Amino acid sequence: MFKFVCTAQDPGCSARAGVISTDHGEIHTPIFMPVGTVGSVKGVYHRDLKADIGAEIILGNTYHLYLRPGLDTLRKAGGLHRFENWDRPILTDSGGFQVFSLTPIRKLTPDGCTFASHIDGSRHTFTPENNVETQRVIGADIVMALDECCPGDADYRYAEKSLRLTQGWLERFALHFDRTEPLYGYGQVMFPIIQGCVYPDLRKQAVEHALSLDNDNRGGYGIGGLAVGEPTEKMYEMLEVVCPILPAGKPRYLMGVGTPANLLEGIARGVDMFDCVMPTRNARNGMLFTWNGIMNMRNAKWEQDFSELDPAGTSFVDHAYTKAYLRHLFIAGEMFAAMIATEHNLAFYLDLVRQARAHIEAGDFLPWKEEVIRKVTARL
Repeated sequence: MFKFVCTAQDPGCSARAGVISTDHGEIHTPIFMPVGTVGSVKGVYHRDLKADIGAEIILGNTYHLYLRPGLDTLRKAGGLHRFENWDRPILTDSGGFQVFSLTPIRKLTPDGCTFASHIDGSRHTFTPENNVETQRVIGADIVMALDECCPGDADYRYAEKSLRLTQGWLERFALHFDRTEPLYGYGQVMFPIIQGCVYPDLRKQAVEHALSLDNDNRGGYGIGGLAVGEPTEKMYEMLEVVCPILPAGKPRYLMGVGTPANLLEGIARGVDMFDCVMPTRNARNGMLFTWNGIMNMRNAKWEQDFSELDPAGTSFVDHAYTKAYLRHLFIAGEMFAAMIATEHNLAFYLDLVRQARAHIEAGDFLPWKEEVIRKVTARL
């Protein structure tokens, strides 16, 4: 049974701590969710995701999983949890962002979205109804409603048209979700996605419409269409519009965000859940996030630095390997470099939200946040 309980509220801002209960375990918020797009978090064993990194929930992506391995395989496997051998909660995005970002050939109508596969060019259509069915087969604990991800620089006319499309899809998605049942013997909830680009009135309309469809099947609310080209200040402004009018008794999920500073600023404004490919993707390119700042491990300055990778790090890789060794691996093109860097970055992100939670509970999150942002944004 899905449930959210707020356990602490910071006195200086909207930051809060809580616990989400699912049939696959508890999630302590604020939380960062590693992205496992096609059924794996690249370069990391599930053993390490749990024991070393501390991941309490991971993501899968409906667009990618629908195309490969496909629904027949996932159904026969008993759903994504069994297919990838992950016994903790999973969230699946509906695939709307991937249609927006990966497929130059697409058609959006009130009925749904038709798109060309990035794999082989074959044509497919997501409707709200078959998107529900697809996410039932995948079997995530939390499923996201089908939406259009409006570009961050869209003009008002386009943003309004896009929102109306998303609202029509949401009505049908919610209705079909309520009429269907999970397939594998455990519960599923859906999150509507609040769109509206950078226009406060559209964001408010999106919230009002989503709340009109609220019931026990709506586990929480996603906030989408941010960090997609708009200025960072606009993202924070939209959070200040949306979070106060979303239900206090349900978690708020800022989709696809972001940097360590973005997470802390989002938490301060009342966000509970985050995901982003940044810690894993940037790790593969040699960028490490640390409590003292950002390190580019390809830089020559690390060539003969035999100190621990990150003395303040919580992962075993931080103390088992040196900066010089990791730089050598990147320069040599060894895949082990990406594995070490990924393990470090994900452990840092999970440590960041755990520390944020502790300071919310202590009541001093706001001054702590300001000091941490100053440090983590520095370039080393």
